[in-house]
Amino acid sequence: MSGLHTDTHARHAAAAAAAPPDTLSPADRYQELFIDVQREGVFDDCKTFVDCAPLADPATILSAYRRERSAAGFDLREFVQRHFEPQPHVGERGCARPALPLAAHIDGLWDELTRHPAQHPQAGSALRLPHPYVVPGGRFVELYYWDSYFTMLGLTGPDREHLLHAMTDNFAYLIDTYGHVPNGTRTYYLSRSQPPLFVLMAELCENCHGQGAARYLPQLQREHAFWMDGADTLAPGDAWRRVVALPDGGVLNRYWDDRDTPREESWREDVATAALSHRPAAEVYRDLRAAAESGWDFSSRWLSEESHTGEDRTQALASIRTTHIVPVDLNAFLHKLETKIAQLSRETGDLATAERYEDHARRRRQAMDDYLWNEAAGAFLDWDWTQQAPRTLLNAATVAPLFTGTASQAQADALAATVEQELLCPGGFSTTQLDTGEQWDRPNGWAPLQWMAASGLAEYGHRELAETIRERWLKTVRDLYARDGKLVEKYALRPTHRASAQGGGGGEYPLQDGFGWTNGVVWRWLPEAEVLALEAQKQGQVEAALSLAG
Repeated sequence: MSGLHTDTHARHAAAAAAAPPDTLSPADRYQELFIDVQREGVFDDCKTFVDCAPLADPATILSAYRRERSAAGFDLREFVQRHFEPQPHVGERGCARPALPLAAHIDGLWDELTRHPAQHPQAGSALRLPHPYVVPGGRFVELYYWDSYFTMLGLTGPDREHLLHAMTDNFAYLIDTYGHVPNGTRTYYLSRSQPPLFVLMAELCENCHGQGAARYLPQLQREHAFWMDGADTLAPGDAWRRVVALPDGGVLNRYWDDRDTPREESWREDVATAALSHRPAAEVYRDLRAAAESGWDFSSRWLSEESHTGEDRTQALASIRTTHIVPVDLNAFLHKLETKIAQLSRETGDLATAERYEDHARRRRQAMDDYLWNEAAGAFLDWDWTQQAPRTLLNAATVAPLFTGTASQAQADALAATVEQELLCPGGFSTTQLDTGEQWDRPNGWAPLQWMAASGLAEYGHRELAETIRERWLKTVRDLYARDGKLVEKYALRPTHRASAQGGGGGEYPLQDGFGWTNGVVWRWLPEAEVLALEAQKQGQVEAALSLAG
């Protein structure tokens, strides 16, 4: 194993030392061609065009467009077809009646969802990576940040650990190259990140026969600096990028995006949303992008609380105010990052750094207690820093401080009662209490939220509730697999007119198959007997093959 990791580290170093990568997004590169393709709806899904492989040098394509577009009879669709190749979706091998046990189906998906950097089209929007990685599936054919941690939970067996280590090194490379982990490995994602879970990947890697998490200390500190940029110069009540200075001088974080234009992968949708708002379009675009950084794109969590379920979905989305909100989950993840940097620094003898990050963690936890913990609700609630008031609607992010070990035992006990009463539902752990048509709202449930809730509750001694969530979620997944022979991105946890049985609905794109984080969480929660049966079957196949070869 040590030889493998030495080689991996060498390749990572060589890739990081290479010429700086091209960071132009499709909107930057193709300019008016990009706008015209998206505005005219050449592809039903805006993401299709920004993921296309160009069939010639991009500058040559743009010149050709400028030269040809004024000609009589010019056909934009034909021009695009001639110069670009759409990329196929992955992981969509469902069948009417599943022929395989669930464990075998997931095991077979890993190779289908694995991508190798040498296979990337040249001059497209994909970011270069040094090592193989697993993608979510469906339309999502690149590496995503927070998705990957939950996907990696399914790679902890001996057959897949090498891939887990390779993915962790990919994220280290991204931090070294760009100063942060982008939302996903596309140039159009570079202006934002996602929930900072690299610290958990480093721990997972260490626990699966990898090198110690201390190896990643430089990247952990650099990621922390990215999220805290500007914190030292803010006056109370001000905000800058991802940092908010609270009235009492405390500092917490928010989601943000460094661009204030329509998301390139959802250009038409964002333009339509901004047109319905009374605010400047740039503000709406920034808040839409910031919600994408949260991973919860989209949810009533980010909307004006005056919006209601009776409104048209796009009209309600126009009230989005993500950058006004200090989120529970982001600050819990950053508290975990700070405590881990402090721990690793102390273990490696860097006491000054350890003390500095211990102070960061102490101050953050105090601010979370003061602003995010709501005694009356028995829950952690997001905080609107512009209104100086808690958000009143409970959502699943409330469990993140349990997952990260940030909460006190008393808070965990109160929160367990709140979760059982307000967010436990027939299919698992509910995302929010409102059905709005947004995909990160009721009735949908998501694998990462199930994992965080069950893991956090169990860690604080509420094992029966944790097991209930696990069992209900597994039944939800099994029921859809029995019917459709596939795993999907999200699931309906209760009957609704918005979603067919078990398959989640809502949002701005169709339900996606695959699916990375569902596979990872379900794999870790499958009964041991199912996994052992699969391993025995695979071993038998190997032995039979050897016997035939002999």
